[in-house]
Amino acid sequence: MRWLLLLVVLSAHAMEPEKLQRLKVPSPPWPQGDERGMANQIGPATLQRCAWHMQQPGAKSYELSQVRSNTMPLSPFAGQYAVKPEPSNTIPGSAHLFNMETYNAGAQPAQQGTQMDALGHFGYFREPWDGKSPPPVETALYYGGFSQKDVKPTPDSPLLKLGIEKVPPIITSAVLFDARSYKKKAMEAGELVTAADLQGMLKAQGLEKRGVLPGDVVYVRTGWGDHWRDPDTEKFYYTKAPGLSYDAAQWLAQRRIVVIGLDTPFVDTVAEGMLAGKAGPAPGTPPGLPFAVHHHMLAQAGIHLIENAKLDEMAADRVWVACTLILPLRDKGAAGSAVRPVAIGMGPVTRAGRR
Repeated sequence: MRWLLLLVVLSAHAMEPEKLQRLKVPSPPWPQGDERGMANQIGPATLQRCAWHMQQPGAKSYELSQVRSNTMPLSPFAGQYAVKPEPSNTIPGSAHLFNMETYNAGAQPAQQGTQMDALGHFGYFREPWDGKSPPPVETALYYGGFSQKDVKPTPDSPLLKLGIEKVPPIITSAVLFDARSYKKKAMEAGELVTAADLQGMLKAQGLEKRGVLPGDVVYVRTGWGDHWRDPDTEKFYYTKAPGLSYDAAQWLAQRRIVVIGLDTPFVDTVAEGMLAGKAGPAPGTPPGLPFAVHHHMLAQAGIHLIENAKLDEMAADRVWVACTLILPLRDKGAAGSAVRPVAIGMGPVTRAGRR
């Protein structure tokens, strides 16, 4: 009986008390010219939710990023990633020795490995481009109604608006949706995590009452991260993947999340052959928007994206709700950043009860 009572008591430690869940966060509309999007919600309420998880006796930290290397899977949309170690160097007249590295030209580290997209990473046209005439870049629009002239007025200009340096430190509560366990297998390329799936996972993981709170970060484990190999000998990780459906993106945006992160390279669903033009976008995708999740989250809702998150250890411990800290580099005018998100939380009580 004492053991059962201990389990019941500790089970309450898996998520925040209701009084913390009810704390109000700032709500839109945001001021004219806003460049933070849903990250405007980060503040006292999200910090208190986060602090609760960090102070639990059974709390554990989880690395949510992949280790970066020259042999990791590489994005087809970015240049070769090759970090070159420099020879050890010295300072004349001193007892010092130091070591450094250099990147190759065109490395684009902000779009490789575990990375975060700035809101200015994606813009859109009012009508699809036909692919024959010159692209109407000067007519592009971005989150908040910014124009191409506002954001990137010349081809060699950095992002004057909506760059990664505008992202505040993301310190808030996070919800992990374990689609791999919910679907009883790793998801395959082209498969969708739908809004109905998200609602089903909340119920299956015992989170139906809490739900997704405004200001949360949401992580979704599809199981595609199981294919991350370093060295990348199979060369298919970046060719296809499962991902979110368009209605799932809408459902999450309605709940005012701050960041969505998947253990996939795209967040959007990419069927086999899609990148080569041999397959169409996912069912339910609006016409002319093959990467509709990117479009909706970045250009419409003001929600940042994390790709190639490492979620297996957190899922193995069934840490469904946690504190997460996400600190992108403050590279002025950059469209993204390498990022090292972490989560701090505790799993179900059976683990804590055995200590």
